[in-house]
Amino acid sequence: MRAPRPILAVATVAVIFISLPVVGLLQRTPWSSLDELLSRDSVIQPLLLSLLVSVIAVLVVVVIGTPLAWTMARVDMPGRRIVRALVLLPMVLPPVVGGTALLFALGRRGLIGQWLDQWFGLTLPFTTLGAVVTAVFVALPFYVIAVEGALESGTDDLEQMAGTLGAEPMRVLRRITLPRLLPAMGAGMALAWARALGEFGATITFAGNLPGRTQTLPLATFLALESDTEEAMALSLVMLIVSLAVLIPMRDRWMPVRRREQ
Repeated sequence: MRAPRPILAVATVAVIFISLPVVGLLQRTPWSSLDELLSRDSVIQPLLLSLLVSVIAVLVVVVIGTPLAWTMARVDMPGRRIVRALVLLPMVLPPVVGGTALLFALGRRGLIGQWLDQWFGLTLPFTTLGAVVTAVFVALPFYVIAVEGALESGTDDLEQMAGTLGAEPMRVLRRITLPRLLPAMGAGMALAWARALGEFGATITFAGNLPGRTQTLPLATFLALESDTEEAMALSLVMLIVSLAVLIPMRDRWMPVRRREQ
């Protein structure tokens, strides 16, 4: 289909608008000293911590998010819309508000945090585990929405047929449902990982900004902007490359099915 020129003109302006910040970042990146900047401890330490936090967070997201997505897509339960709204809330909630909510819920004097501290001696705020909890909170909706969409758009004829032939529900889930969900699960994991890696507001509010413990790449970039602009550019470039590495291979997973089939 050939689009009218006014639509193409507006679309071109939109692409330019989105591309300008990326071009500005690439133009200001100190390419000549990039190797030295990326080898600094102040860059490597938050990078390794970010990778650790985001990978653990994604594993937790898969474990708790897959049953949640299946329940939301296949179980006709009361209050289904409310449950979906609560699950997707972190996607639209301001990050600082999310971090504050976590602090009031899981802090040492929080709704649940006080009992965790009293019974188990477990303190989450301003710890690496707290950074993981924050990453799970903000990344979970991205995984759930990807897997739930695949479950709702796919047919369950094979599952019903297996059930009528006497297969147990867990066997159907393991042998039929999960293998068919793997592409959507991969796309959801990539989105969740990228979101966890780039989290800033909720992390600094709930986990703090402690070097070696909770200072992730976004937090290190924010600090570097005040003291070392070139280091901030190098950190930003790392996150830009990671984001593109996630988005480009997963592009086909997010396009409508009808468009992919054409």
